[in-house]
Formats: sequence, C-alpha cells, structure tokens
Amino acid sequence: MSVRAHDAEQCCYLTTTGRVTGRPHEKEIWFAFPPNPASATLYLMAGGRERSDWVKNLLQNPRVAVRFAESTLTGTARIIAPQTDEDALTRRLLCAKYQGWRDGEPLSEWGQTALPVAVTLGQEVNGSR
Repeated sequence: MSVRAHDAEQCCYLTTTGRVTGRPHEKEIWFAFPPNPASATLYLMAGGRERSDWVKNLLQNPRVAVRFAESTLTGTARIIAPQTDEDALTRRLLCAKYQGWRDGEPLSEWGQTALPVAVTLGQEVNGSR
C-alpha cells in the first residue's frame, strides 16, 4: 500500500527516541503530505516549537518511526528552514487540512507560529500492526 493512501487519516503516530532515556516515545500528531504524489515527505508542526519534547528528541536523534493505522514506516526528521517555500507549504497544508484554511485567508496563530518539521519516509517496518 502506498503511504499516500493514509492521506485522509486524521492523525499519525510519531515515535522518537528519548534524548535522555533512549526509549521510544510515541505521539499522536497531525500531518499532511505535499501535493506531489511521488514525494516521500510528511509534514508536521510543533505548536510548542523547540520546547516540544518530540522536537527536542528528534534534534538529538532524527531517526523516527511513523505509524498509520496498520503500517509503520521509518523516517528521518528535520526542522524546515524558516521563510522558505517549504515552510510556507507546510503551514498552508496543515492549516487547510485541520483548520479549513483557504488560499488568500490569513493563517491562524498556530499556522503562523508553529515549528514546521519534515519527515522523509523510508521503508515499512516488519511486523507493523
């Protein structure tokens, strides 16, 4: 199954490695895929920005896992550079999916201030749920 088949799901589950404990930490989180169907990128936003535990964890170790319903994929996370096309795209995609944002409207406070993160998805993990 293509990862894009999960686009309509309301959330995914991001697993980072604890920066202190080294143990896996799973977080339910909103996500969006870019318009390019061939892209293996997933976009997320952290309302707490760099203060969010999951962001602190991925800054220490960018290897993550992303679970959608019945499948889990590995990935590599990175903070998106501010004021870039990818930054703007991430904000628009997530605000459109979860807040009903439309082109030409101002973004919500969350849409303007959250920290955008990209995850490059890799292989499906054996033994997915």
